[in-house]
Amino acid sequence: MSKMRGRILIPLPNTGAMGRKRNNFYMRSLFLLALGIFGLLQYNNFNYLDSRDNVLGDAVTNDSDDAILAMVPATLHKYLTPHSRNHSASGAGALNGAALLLNASSPGAATASTISFDVYHPPNITEIKRQIVRYNDMQMVLNEDVFGPLQNDSVIIVVQVHTRITYLRHLIVSLAQARDISKVLLVFSHDYYDDDINDLVQQIDFCKVMQIFYPYSIQTHPNEYPGVDPNDCPRNIKKEQALITNCNNAMYPDLYGHYREAKFTQTKHHWIWKANRVFNELEVTRYHTGLVLFLEEDHYVAEDFLYLLAMMQQRTKDLCPQCNVLSLGTYLKTFNYYTYHSKTNKKSYASSLISTNSLLGYNRNNNRNSVQLAVSSSYSSSSSAQSPPPSKVYVGDTSDNQRASDSSSRRGNLINTVTDTATATAATSDTSNNEQSSHSSSKNGAQTWNYHVLPSLYSVYQKVEVMPWVSSKHNMGFAFNRTTWSNIRKCARHFCTYDDYNWDWSLQHVSQQCLRRKLHAMIVKGPRVFHIGECGVHHKNKNCESNQVISKVQHVLRIARNSHQLFPRSLTLTVPSLMKKSKLRKGNGGWGDMRDHELCLNMTLATR
Repeated sequence: MSKMRGRILIPLPNTGAMGRKRNNFYMRSLFLLALGIFGLLQYNNFNYLDSRDNVLGDAVTNDSDDAILAMVPATLHKYLTPHSRNHSASGAGALNGAALLLNASSPGAATASTISFDVYHPPNITEIKRQIVRYNDMQMVLNEDVFGPLQNDSVIIVVQVHTRITYLRHLIVSLAQARDISKVLLVFSHDYYDDDINDLVQQIDFCKVMQIFYPYSIQTHPNEYPGVDPNDCPRNIKKEQALITNCNNAMYPDLYGHYREAKFTQTKHHWIWKANRVFNELEVTRYHTGLVLFLEEDHYVAEDFLYLLAMMQQRTKDLCPQCNVLSLGTYLKTFNYYTYHSKTNKKSYASSLISTNSLLGYNRNNNRNSVQLAVSSSYSSSSSAQSPPPSKVYVGDTSDNQRASDSSSRRGNLINTVTDTATATAATSDTSNNEQSSHSSSKNGAQTWNYHVLPSLYSVYQKVEVMPWVSSKHNMGFAFNRTTWSNIRKCARHFCTYDDYNWDWSLQHVSQQCLRRKLHAMIVKGPRVFHIGECGVHHKNKNCESNQVISKVQHVLRIARNSHQLFPRSLTLTVPSLMKKSKLRKGNGGWGDMRDHELCLNMTLATR
């Protein structure tokens, strides 16, 4: 025992086996943990990509009628549901149609057996003229008994309507969802008499409504001026030959040697007529001092457009005392509804990455114009290697045999893009471009735009900017009051004799050459008026009934609504990028006929 007590225990030498085992255990644990984390990340990433693709796919491809209807409150489906009378009609529908057109002098004369075989007959020119005179003389305000008389400071909305009833339906739906719409007077100005359009307008029940009809349309004068007179000079005839044949207006071709085309002169005539009609002829507007907002049948409005318009009007005194025009729409192809909840709202973020063919205005390019747009300053800097610096954006459509007469589509309006988001510099086109823009013939190519949402455009503090009114940028969803109109009307000769078939370019000419107080605009950076039209008088797309652009606008507005970016609390004035001084320019032509000058001047005379 004593020997045992005196023995010293010597530890065994460390061979490293236990340490290696521990290290291997730790390594395997770390590897498995990393593999698990990687797998979890991949799983979440795949789920996110799948959900994003689903959102993108729905937004891009799901533009069916059912999908469009699903975005609209059920109570407004009646405006999107066609009830055409342009085919065989039966029952009370045919009787009601006849009653609307002909006042149904003997409504009790028809029996059930005769009604069931009744067929709708479109009115002839004589009947249409009679109805136009009747409507314009009556000056009837629908729904006035429900919403009360027009207040002097209320907003009047004037919609210029041609024949595109599909777009008009969606405009009406968007108007119906706007806050305070019940306070406005909604005036539809028609240059084409159509019973289906009349029925649609007359079933509006959310505000006061009035219809006015341009009385000098091509529809009512098909074989005489202002339509196409058989003795009119052909468009491309040389002046020498025109003088020999003694055709109408042979002495006065336009700037580029071409003669009048009736279908392209009507829009300018209609615009000046409706403005004068609203401000100077209607009894209901005799003492009106508020704003008049100009829209067209293929526009679409956000639900806070009236709210924002009122806010802009209130802030003009301190933000822009010189402003006499307020603009709610722009032709920017890129804008962003980036939300403050983008980290948690993946659908909003995914929707903001949608690639769209068109959202604001026509965006077709041709073989003469390279169409590019800087998305944002960061995007521009990152892609500067692939794209040239200041490129040119062709605002408008360049279809075959076109001479754009819509305010929504202007050939020859070139805008220099800048790297700053949502800011474009207006530039004037040279003489050769003007000549080609007056008479161009080219093939269209679809141009795809990516829109991303930048926090600077839509937020609780809505940004506005101030600049001189530019026809190609600020002609959509703009408003002014009677004082501004009176100054414009005093310059009617400048408007009516300027050789340009576009009303907006003519208005800019008035501002530059005649007005003492030039047109100066306050423009909202996040547009509240959108252009949804893909087809018009001068542009025929392959599928004019496509809902693609309408679906895009609905999705964009839903993003803004869900992220609480509409109805801003205040306005913030931003300084726009430096703009080139707008030069005096030749017109686009198409307006050399002395008969057009005379008719235009006569329509600016006050008859009240």
